[in-house]
Amino acid sequence: MALKVHHLRPAPGAKTAKTRKGRGEGSKGKTAGRGTKGTKARYQVPARFEGGQMPLHMRLPKLKGFKNPAKVEYQVVNVAMIAKLFPEGGTISVADLVDRGAVRKGQLVKVLGQGDVGVAVSVSADAFADTARDKIVAAGGSATVL
Repeated sequence: MALKVHHLRPAPGAKTAKTRKGRGEGSKGKTAGRGTKGTKARYQVPARFEGGQMPLHMRLPKLKGFKNPAKVEYQVVNVAMIAKLFPEGGTISVADLVDRGAVRKGQLVKVLGQGDVGVAVSVSADAFADTARDKIVAAGGSATVL
């Protein structure tokens, strides 16, 4: 005879009835797992209650400050990185920077002024640091804000 799903039974003792506390002394009655006497044996007390001691959520320091919802976050590219990635100069857009792996796609880009640029580059980005704009213009290029 083949074994079938409807022949399966749980092992003896595997299925036990749920314990119903406080339903007579034969079944975890009497104190019902609350120990003997005291506030917690008599009625429900919140878990956070510490017997009148200053509770933990009031003892801890609060977080200061706030998160500015209007903050604009830029991905940054230094002038030195532009000079390294584009040694021949020319016109550079955000898409070109993404292609060369300098920035991620779909985010604002700001050009910062660390390093030097030796060739004339025409850069268009979302923002420029004053020092970056000065260095690009001094090298014979232009900085265009998108």
